Amino acid sequence: MGLIGEVLLLPFAPVRGGLWAVRQVLAEAERQYYDPGTIRAELARLERMLEAGEITEEEFDRQEDVLLDRLEESAHRGAGTGNGTTG
Repeated sequence: MGLIGEVLLLPFAPVRGGLWAVRQVLAEAERQYYDPGTIRAELARLERMLEAGEITEEEFDRQEDVLLDRLEESAHRGAGTGNGTTG
């Protein structure tokens, strides 16, 4: 199809460009979400909140479980910074 296909699909170029931009934003958001450094910082913040009495022990445990699950998923994905792998 080559050149003819490109010419026929030219009217859809803005849509394809928009989809590319959305994919890039989602990829960056996912990278940040699974970044071990970010997760560890959130764990530290959570602990400070518990010590300050801003959250209950139950809320701490619930949120800590979520963050530890993210950290484990991050290790499986090889995502994040500082561990020498790419996502």
